Amino acid sequence: MDQNPGVSEVEKPVSNSEKQKGCLYVVATPIGNLGDMSARALEVLQGVDLVAAEDTRHTRSLLQHFGISKPMLALHDHNEDAQAPQLVRRLSEGERIALVSDAGTPLISDPGFPVVRACREAGVDVVPVPGPSALITALSVAGLATDRFRFEGFLPRKGAARRDFLQGLAGETATMVFYESSHRVVETLHDMCDIFGGIRYAVLARELTKLHETVLSGGLAELLEMVESDENQRKGEFVLMLAGAPVQSTESDQDLDRCLGVLLDELPLKQAAGIAAKLTGAKKNAAYQRALALREG
Repeated sequence: MDQNPGVSEVEKPVSNSEKQKGCLYVVATPIGNLGDMSARALEVLQGVDLVAAEDTRHTRSLLQHFGISKPMLALHDHNEDAQAPQLVRRLSEGERIALVSDAGTPLISDPGFPVVRACREAGVDVVPVPGPSALITALSVAGLATDRFRFEGFLPRKGAARRDFLQGLAGETATMVFYESSHRVVETLHDMCDIFGGIRYAVLARELTKLHETVLSGGLAELLEMVESDENQRKGEFVLMLAGAPVQSTESDQDLDRCLGVLLDELPLKQAAGIAAKLTGAKKNAAYQRALALREG
């Protein structure tokens, strides 16, 4: 849930106290459209002493677009454990450092976790500078339930491992979200059809916020056919979202429904729910919410 905006020290890009003790800023950057770069992110990047970037070449181009020139340090999957102590030392000495990934919010299927953890253990301030995220951007337009969702990032690359992993999710009732590459999207959709069934509803978001953005939806078999028949739908970066498995009604749920079905015909809702809870052993609040759903439905 979004919080109401307000004025706080965290919202100031560079405060006097942060200049004295150092601070790590976790800065979100655009996932495609450069117009999504926030004013706060730009102010922070202009004020730091160093930018720790997943790919310095990529980030240098981004900074140059906005007229920013800063010293940079490469921080990626292969060196972040080794770089963490050095960054913590520099931060402890009063430097201000921005952590960025190639696109979107750092640490979300991107490098940075060891550095942030090391900073917290060392008592170094870590300040989020929120912004774009492919995960949230995709969910916002998917039309899938988001009261609960399960983010799995990238699936295993090898077929057998991927299928085993997906099989473990066969009973998951929450919306599932995956990142996938153009090289494996067809294979992944084939595996999902086999494991979840071709009629399971899914949404495939491609090249979000970019010129060739597309969002396809339908049954898994339908999505697979669309992707296989159009070469353009196999290019770019993908967020694949899958509806959760239907919630299976238990015997106690069925007993509660039968009891409420009789009582609601004769009694006010609250009284019916109270009696049904006593007869079935259900919790009063659960019985009341179920009674509401039955009456409305």
